[in-house]
Amino acid sequence: MNRRADWRRIRTHLSYTYEEAARALSVHRMTVRHWVKHSGLPVLAARRPHLILGAGLIAFLKARRAEQQRKCGPGEMYCLKCRSPRKPVAGVLEHRVYSASRGAIVGFCIDCGTLMHRFVAARRAAAVAAEFNMQLQHHHESLSSSANPSLNCHSGTSVQT
Repeated sequence: MNRRADWRRIRTHLSYTYEEAARALSVHRMTVRHWVKHSGLPVLAARRPHLILGAGLIAFLKARRAEQQRKCGPGEMYCLKCRSPRKPVAGVLEHRVYSASRGAIVGFCIDCGTLMHRFVAARRAAAVAAEFNMQLQHHHESLSSSANPSLNCHSGTSVQT
């Protein structure tokens, strides 16, 4: 199961009981009750069953998500082990190309040494590389990326034995 509740599964104009909201978000019903009791999820408690407005639930989930996000500053990458943006070890950065439009800056966390990736669009690669004071190296055509790979480099010559 996903650890993060997806607000896009909730309809704005509907109201939900605790169980319906939990089923729609694929979380336990006690999670929804905890949100109401401890985290400030608004609920209509005038009558039973208590109802949660869809618009209120969406606003609550979006606010929780925005509060948990941590933006990386210039020259920072997100470390999954430290769970925060960190500076990478200087001089040990690499640019990896995954496709014609996407690549990543790869480095090591300065605090814990964990491998970190910062995905970047090809059009922004030069600007992001400048943040990290690194040079982008252009890859030469390799055997696997050529149109007609030839494994025999001596195809035109005879072998003398």
